[in-house]
Amino acid sequence: MSYKRWLLVAIFLFVVGFGGGLTSGLANPEGIVGPFSEDIAGLEELAGFLASLPQSSVFLLILVKNTSAVLISFALSPIFCLAPVAALIFNGGLLGFVSAMVIEEKSLGYLLAGLLPHGIFELPALIIGEAVALSFGTAVLLALFKKERRSQLRPYLRHNLRYLLVALGLFLPAAIIETYITPLLLR
Repeated sequence: MSYKRWLLVAIFLFVVGFGGGLTSGLANPEGIVGPFSEDIAGLEELAGFLASLPQSSVFLLILVKNTSAVLISFALSPIFCLAPVAALIFNGGLLGFVSAMVIEEKSLGYLLAGLLPHGIFELPALIIGEAVALSFGTAVLLALFKKERRSQLRPYLRHNLRYLLVALGLFLPAAIIETYITPLLLR
């Protein structure tokens, strides 16, 4: 399967999660009950903690969190691709749920000001990184069950690592913008 197809699969899974989260958030505008209500409480707690840190520490935390999440997903992808599938659906769902809550409490403009500047880097980085994880995990699984595929595994790994580096590189400007620019836009 070509890499473009893996990108489409990753986009599809993210959109499915986003649609589910958005639907759940719109059906429950108070945000008190829902599949992501505990995650929202955790995010609010994290936001309070991050506000007390220097911006350089916030930048490093965001960058490390995003890159480690994709790297862990890549490393675990040979386990039936569960990690990248779960990451795409969960992150899409959480974004949809939070989007519904922010639109309800603030406005669509506020949501876009808070999401678009860093999201134009972070969302493609997530989707590319998870598409790489899906691609690599499937290649490993096929190599386990088909001997003729084993010789193709090393070149396939090198090919996937190139895209993984692109995804990880996109997290850098996303973290910079999320740390230093997005807070200014939301004030």
